[in-house]
Amino acid sequence: MNITVYLGSSIGNNPMYAEAAAALGDWIGINHHTLVYGGAGVGMMRILADHVHKHHGYIIGVMPEFMIETGRGYDTLDQQIRTRTMSARKAIMIELGDAFIAMPGGPGTLEEISEVISLIRLKQKMAPCVILNLNGYYDDLRQQFAKMVSAGFLQESESHLIHFADHLEEAEHLLTE
Repeated sequence: MNITVYLGSSIGNNPMYAEAAAALGDWIGINHHTLVYGGAGVGMMRILADHVHKHHGYIIGVMPEFMIETGRGYDTLDQQIRTRTMSARKAIMIELGDAFIAMPGGPGTLEEISEVISLIRLKQKMAPCVILNLNGYYDDLRQQFAKMVSAGFLQESESHLIHFADHLEEAEHLLTE
């Protein structure tokens, strides 16, 4: 299974996030899944890729040329896909994904998983989508979805297409059920 993971290119200030990236990378590699991610060799993205690589998992990095030129790319990708724009990067990562996970990250992570959520809701992509809510990181987003339902902008049945997992084990279960 190709698992597209969105996450921060920095480490964050809670070691639990880096530990979870390592554990997710271990799980992807050990279970012979393919990691599809933004291709960076920094921050949590590097930790994730290092742990997939450690278990001989296959890694596809998708990165725009302007980011590659900064030297931020991961050096042991099995496949590097170069794009001209961030929009092209997002489209390819979505196209390649059989499942999607959002770990804690910044605005880019939120933007990327939001696009996936919209495509799943519109039935343009049928794939599990898990938001890894470590230490309550995405509690406010979960509340926002509930507010969308109560305000009539999101159907209750559609809100169940997106899964919030408080622990990695829960995310793994959601992806394999």
